[in-house]
Amino acid sequence: MEQQEVTPAPQSSGLLLLRQAALHLALWILAFCLFAASDSWVQLTGWRLAAVLNVLTGISAGFVTVNLVHEWCHYLGARAVSASYTVNPRPGMFVFDWTFEDNSLRQFYIMSAAGSLGGLLALLLVFSAVDADSAGRAALGAGAVASFAFGSLVEWPVLLRTRRSHDPLAELSRLNPRALARAGAGSAIAGLLTWIMLA
Repeated sequence: MEQQEVTPAPQSSGLLLLRQAALHLALWILAFCLFAASDSWVQLTGWRLAAVLNVLTGISAGFVTVNLVHEWCHYLGARAVSASYTVNPRPGMFVFDWTFEDNSLRQFYIMSAAGSLGGLLALLLVFSAVDADSAGRAALGAGAVASFAFGSLVEWPVLLRTRRSHDPLAELSRLNPRALARAGAGSAIAGLLTWIMLA
């Protein structure tokens, strides 16, 4: 008797979103716990190793915070304009996949702008929540600025080109490793300059 192969039923988008949210929340908590622990360590001991770790964890926590808020605000923007999308079946940094053929340019612009607005709000929250009165705490702000800069350097040129071509998928397809490397370099410079000004 042959055994029939059982295909698992697809998970609902609500469950997939819940999994994404849980993963992202856990990642954010981990990043901030590591930053808080290293911040306490450097305050208690004054050790150089603690100070270095405090800077590194500060950069990570700031970057992760702005990046996650940015991505979830993209999702909220997509929901706000009743756009067509599919929730990513595997947890990762990106919450959903945009269905280009089923959405208008207006929906694309609003979804994109929502991410940038969310990143800006997260940036302001980071600076209002933590005083940059040490190298590590300045690094938290620098990481937040670097994250906002990276998202802007990747997405804003795409939006500008899309205004001319009216083809967001074609413009996104032009995001090659060289373009991402330029955005990464600009992000690093923005973060470093912020840290120098704050520290």
